[in-house]
Amino acid sequence: MFPDGVGHADMRQLRDDFARFMMEYKFGIDTVHTKIAILRDELTHLHDYNPIENLSSRLKSPDSILDKIGRKKCPPTFDGIRAAITDIAGVRVTTSFVSDVYRVLDMLTRQDDVTVIEIRDYIARPKPNGYRSLHALLAIPVNMSDRVVTVTVELQIRTIAMDFWASLEHKIYYKYDTVVPAGLLDELAEAAETAHRLDATMEHLHEEIRGSDTRSPDGDVVPTDDVLHRWVAARSRFDNTP
Repeated sequence: MFPDGVGHADMRQLRDDFARFMMEYKFGIDTVHTKIAILRDELTHLHDYNPIENLSSRLKSPDSILDKIGRKKCPPTFDGIRAAITDIAGVRVTTSFVSDVYRVLDMLTRQDDVTVIEIRDYIARPKPNGYRSLHALLAIPVNMSDRVVTVTVELQIRTIAMDFWASLEHKIYYKYDTVVPAGLLDELAEAAETAHRLDATMEHLHEEIRGSDTRSPDGDVVPTDDVLHRWVAARSRFDNTP
């Protein structure tokens, strides 16, 4: 049964409009994914170093969006949702080291078509429970068939240690339905500090290794010395051609 005054054609149009709305955010995720994948490949091939360990994403379901409309008491319109709900599209990047967190953010936000709306640095200023991560709200243009729309994508960047801690914390809160015993909360806070110390130690070891590594970068797109010598010879012959 449809609501009074709403017919089949109206419901079909509403379904199409909602699907188009969701696709805009999905394409926003795809755009950020592509940008990060390009940065990862460039760093891997040209700098012999890949700071990105894992890349994942999630798109809120229509059910979750409607639930959040009720909690936020925002207008049940697409414009109202865009303005009030900023975590419909989410991308998470996991890095090896803390310095990589800021490196990835800097490389991504320096791109001309990426606009920073807000940055919440929970690494420099951890939450009281020990949570650490870097959150950024980004405005991303999405090219549809008939227009360009700008969507908000929430980007989270954290180290492997931070991600492991956050995953464990989520499971504990889920198991206890958010009412976690005080003893477990204390252990979680201590585990967060342990993860932080581990990040610092691993970063130091990484810097020591990188400082003594003089190997040349390699990879399918990087030419060998033989190719470079042949290229130089070919250029020389070309320059000397009458």
